[in-house]
Amino acid sequence: MSEPDASFLIELAEAADRETLPRFRAGGGVDNKLKGADFDPVTEGDRAAERAIRALIAQRFPDHAILGEEYGETGSGERQWIIDPIDGTRAFITGIPVWGTLIGHYVGGRAALGIMSQPFTRERFYADGSGAFWKRGEDEARPLATRKTGTIAAATLFSTSPRLFSGPLLEGFEELEAKARLTRFGTDCYAFAMLAAGHVDLVVESGLKPYDIAALIALIEQAGGVVTTVSGERAEQGGDVVAAATPELHAAACGILSGA
Repeated sequence: MSEPDASFLIELAEAADRETLPRFRAGGGVDNKLKGADFDPVTEGDRAAERAIRALIAQRFPDHAILGEEYGETGSGERQWIIDPIDGTRAFITGIPVWGTLIGHYVGGRAALGIMSQPFTRERFYADGSGAFWKRGEDEARPLATRKTGTIAAATLFSTSPRLFSGPLLEGFEELEAKARLTRFGTDCYAFAMLAAGHVDLVVESGLKPYDIAALIALIEQAGGVVTTVSGERAEQGGDVVAAATPELHAAACGILSGA
């Protein structure tokens, strides 16, 4: 049986695209995963895309385990696929094209492959073990590389929202924001893709699940960047995550965020 590669990552993304893109800006129904006043949206696009990805993996690599946001964990073993069918569902339901389908592949618990697909802009950001690449439509794939930014003062910082931080981490983020050259909010997985592409220098997020970051670890690392938890651990299981364009920038950001 062949190994997963870039062509399979794109094939998985295409299967998801066929479910998500026709539903984007189409006014479909939205369910709330949470009870009460809290709101965690999910759509049929989320569910259908994950089903499509799972079916293709099961057909091609039936012995691989799968962890998905919508349908949980199946199987076990050395190789595992981690799926977020629509990362940024809030953006999806409000018609803003900064959501993406995230598909990561772990070998022995470590990120080896990953793709972020944004079908409305026809973009794929992926890492296949040989490097990180960007492809739009039928164009040739282009290699990605992070910027060489080494200081906070020269850095562009992204995060989904400062409201997701609390306590000492919020204090650290506010200090980091004050020292950064530019800070922007609200782009979910697209910010990580922009870091890998050399347009952003830092991304800081709190409370990520494995499926929020799995696909993006390989993308950033194979583009030359660094991604860990704030405490410096591997990020495959999520948590409070810092992604940076360079090791120097990463160390400086983690120092501020941890209060060191």
